[in-house]
Amino acid sequence: MNNPSTNTLDERVSCEPFLRWAGGKRWLLKDLTRFLPEGGFNNYHELFLGGGAVFFHLQPTKTSFLNDFNPELIHTYECVKDDVEKVLEHLKMFKNTKENYYEVRAKKFADDFKKAAKFIYLNQTSFNGIYRVNLQGEYNVPYGFRTKDFIEEENLKSINKVLKNTTLRSDDFANCLDNIQKNDLVFLDPPYTVAHNNNGFIKYNQKLFSLEDQYRLHGLLSKIDEIGAYYILTNAAHDKIREIFGDSKAIYELSRASLIGGKNAKRGRYKELLITNID
Repeated sequence: MNNPSTNTLDERVSCEPFLRWAGGKRWLLKDLTRFLPEGGFNNYHELFLGGGAVFFHLQPTKTSFLNDFNPELIHTYECVKDDVEKVLEHLKMFKNTKENYYEVRAKKFADDFKKAAKFIYLNQTSFNGIYRVNLQGEYNVPYGFRTKDFIEEENLKSINKVLKNTTLRSDDFANCLDNIQKNDLVFLDPPYTVAHNNNGFIKYNQKLFSLEDQYRLHGLLSKIDEIGAYYILTNAAHDKIREIFGDSKAIYELSRASLIGGKNAKRGRYKELLITNID
């Protein structure tokens, strides 16, 4: 290897993901180290960024290329990276009340940093932190009645530091091969639900990430493998997924506590797959 490296504990910045994101991978972090390349890796790539739990946990020392198909999400990351103080300035103007929530939700801001503050505010105060828009592309999630403070000032300042050595983009995952090189690490966490792994998997996931997208993703992994880069893919624990990605070097089945649903939702243990070309 060409002296690949990852961060060490004494270099780490203490931070947590600043957004709530459905399907986030915080549950995986405690076991993630055992799946990483033994000798480390060079640059880091994440093609479905979402809340960025894995990126913020790893805090790679070299360049990180972070992508998500949601342009508003990436815009928010860019603003926090470029000038977190401006984002905080606008964020502090909002209030965690039902009345203010719907006022802010209905407004269209021209200022980039105010747009980012709005995105964070709605994410933190909405019902379950769901990202959902109507046919007009307008965010339409109801107020969440959360009592938790939505302004995590010190955490956002830490996030700003961790994002400094990143390249952010919003594109289809299949267009993200250009920066991937040998000995890089690519983490992929496409959108999917695990609540219906054994019952209506295709039906429930078709709008999130279609079966055709899964085949396209398999094609991308083959190209990553040809480059000589490492990949770690998380996916639903379903026979069809095992069939599509069956030529990968290793497929692990992991169990996690369900964090899906409101406070009265049934909590269970759901299985997911971790698919990789790492020994």
